[in-house]
Amino acid sequence: MLATSLKTGTVFKEADQPWLVEKYEHTKTARGGATIKVKARNLLSNQVLEKRYQSAAKIDDADVHKKNIQYLYQDGQYHFMDPETFEQFELTKDVVGESAKFLQEGETVQVTYFDGSPVLVDLPMTIVFEVAHTVPGFKGNTISSVYKEATLTNGTVVKVPTFVKEKDRIKINTSTGEYTSKA
Repeated sequence: MLATSLKTGTVFKEADQPWLVEKYEHTKTARGGATIKVKARNLLSNQVLEKRYQSAAKIDDADVHKKNIQYLYQDGQYHFMDPETFEQFELTKDVVGESAKFLQEGETVQVTYFDGSPVLVDLPMTIVFEVAHTVPGFKGNTISSVYKEATLTNGTVVKVPTFVKEKDRIKINTSTGEYTSKA
């Protein structure tokens, strides 16, 4: 594939290592050719680098496949189950990464495999959570966007509007960690 195919979320292979594009930028200069600048994370070592390519450069496709997996629980390791074979396996914090703060027991996630080993956990774009604890909102705070902290049932703390109460079900954007709406 060409370097212009590298978009945010694309997995490619360089030096026999899988890399995930976290940020993509395409720049064109008046006299020179176009260049592709990506911020990429090595899925095996978690090393993050900025890489530059000419737009016509050839990039190796990573031989990855994705599978829907169910999250079970965490006890230092993160335990998952394949819903087709009922095989259970563990992943480390390095593989789960930032997704860990939005995992809920029973939630289905997508796991990316490279050479038969899991290397990345992808969450759905939004997940519904119940608010376990938050302070009451105050009257008169409706003129502007005022936010308060709320603790979700999995222990994650997020900012929510003042009208959100305990036991409310809310949607959280998993890529930004922000409140999107009531569920």
